[in-house]
Amino acid sequence: MTSGAPVTDDAPPRHEAHHAVSDDSLDVLFRAARTNRHWEDRPVSAPLLMAVYDLMRWGPTESNITPARFHFVVSKEAKARLEPLLDEANRRQTMAAPATAIVAYDLDFASTLHKLAPHSSLPDKLKNDAARAEYMARRSAGLQGGYFIVAARALGLDCGPMSGFDRDGVDREFFSGTAIKSYFLCNLGYGDPAALRPRGQRLSFDEACKIL
Repeated sequence: MTSGAPVTDDAPPRHEAHHAVSDDSLDVLFRAARTNRHWEDRPVSAPLLMAVYDLMRWGPTESNITPARFHFVVSKEAKARLEPLLDEANRRQTMAAPATAIVAYDLDFASTLHKLAPHSSLPDKLKNDAARAEYMARRSAGLQGGYFIVAARALGLDCGPMSGFDRDGVDREFFSGTAIKSYFLCNLGYGDPAALRPRGQRLSFDEACKIL
């Protein structure tokens, strides 16, 4: 990934001093980062996957509930379990990816709050409010899924987040007997830059934002 991309009307100003991280790092994380669908034949090690999680876990969630759960599909055996549950358009890219994260959320996140939020009253409040628990779990797991992608990019990986799979089937195959539900998939590895599609547009600040 390279820096020095021209500034357009849709790009943020790049002359600001005192970035918390370098301008080149902002390129890696956001401006030059792409969704990848084609992968180099290079493995992703277990220590690197652990490092991605160790970095992303510090991102904030509602009341520190941290409901996201990550299952990494790496082995041939695990890939064979996942393949028939993918939409046809996603099979080739996912089978070629060195690793695929099943990003999920745990409806039983309250069972860990004695550690994560020991002074919280949420466990009592959620005992008879499954709808609220699911809403909280999905919302904060979505945040954590975003942190996960940024953490993976920060540690040198390319990402291919996607939907397009049988969620009920994945839940039965990988999370049977638990309160964990699949959310989205994220292929991980080293993307082939020659195979990237033209980049899609983004909304400008004026199209998406208001300062009130």
